[in-house]
Amino acid sequence: MPTLDWLNRDAAFQIVAAVPTRVLRPHAAGSRFGDAGSAAGNLLVQGDNLQALKALLPFYRGRVKCIFIDPPYNTKSAFEHYDDNLEHSQWLSMMLPRLQLLREFLREDGSIWVTIDDNEGHYLKVLMDEVFGRGNFAANIVWQKSYTSNQTAQHISDTHDHVLLYGRRIEELSIGKLQRTDEQVASFKNSDNDARGPWKAENLSAGKFYSAGQFPITGCCARSWWCALRPR
Repeated sequence: MPTLDWLNRDAAFQIVAAVPTRVLRPHAAGSRFGDAGSAAGNLLVQGDNLQALKALLPFYRGRVKCIFIDPPYNTKSAFEHYDDNLEHSQWLSMMLPRLQLLREFLREDGSIWVTIDDNEGHYLKVLMDEVFGRGNFAANIVWQKSYTSNQTAQHISDTHDHVLLYGRRIEELSIGKLQRTDEQVASFKNSDNDARGPWKAENLSAGKFYSAGQFPITGCCARSWWCALRPR
């Protein structure tokens, strides 16, 4: 599998082993958050996230169903306490050990979702391929981050960001589906009492040709601009 190379790559792969395993100390006002050994408890950890992950790993290794992270995009636009203007190699060296630790938290059916933009998104994709396995890549979810174009963009205004989704083991990954809303359900009718239930006319265009998609149709009216199509 192709890998990504960068300055100090070899040193970056040694970072996790060099991070000491620290003991979490409860805050006087933090007893309500439960304890690290409790599966039902919640924790609010203050400190360097790399050290926090290393400290939490003995308690939660292989037990986490879903991880969502929003790392610095390396665009010099994050909070002041982030070093959000790194060289690409420094950014990759920062991300690698955190991703390596996060992988160890996941259950076999677990998943990790990482938000990113175009600035580092393609580097991150290749890096995550190496850490989680390219075969465990599920999707690059593109989401619209703004509804108006940037009139001051130097070249082209982009209105999207990404969420990279990986499973710990893609064979075990299962994504829950949203139920149809009442409004969506109301758009389905069954005026012809079809035994298969309510239906609605949609775009019947195929994305590409395939032989199994060829079938005779009935119900067309040559003099009408619209016709209801139904396979036999």
